[in-house]
Amino acid sequence: MSQSEQPWLDEEELASFTSLMAVTIRLTNILDAQLRDDAGLSFFDYTVLSRLSEAENHQMRMRDLALTANGSLSRLSQVVSRLEKRGWITRRQDSTDRRTTLAQLTEAGWEKVVATAPGHAAQARRSVMDVLSKAQIRQLTQINERIIAAVEDDERYGGRF
Repeated sequence: MSQSEQPWLDEEELASFTSLMAVTIRLTNILDAQLRDDAGLSFFDYTVLSRLSEAENHQMRMRDLALTANGSLSRLSQVVSRLEKRGWITRRQDSTDRRTTLAQLTEAGWEKVVATAPGHAAQARRSVMDVLSKAQIRQLTQINERIIAAVEDDERYGGRF
């Protein structure tokens, strides 16, 4: 069946999809607001810093960091420039591949993540974890992993965005 022949979402599917979109947008907004209020960071800023904090040697290739932070390379480059000015990240060419730029978390960046993480985790707990049972959390993870896999397939095979 071609894309133009596929049926519209039925009532239950539409309700499910609409609620997923509302959760995605509203949760991102509340996490962003908490981070801005408590730490002076946007949600994307914090995502970049936290991904580097979890990486080996606190560094990643910029293109990999863009993927894991769910942002474009140009958006990431702008954010990294801003975070560099604050002393939280450095950038340098990869010595093994001059075409590759590495981003690395500085000690001050690490300290910023450590200071910011508790408030961010508390907001995540209030907004998501505390309202779900352990079984629902496991189920949510399974559902999210299936959706992520489908989205990644679309991205990999030129799906429309």
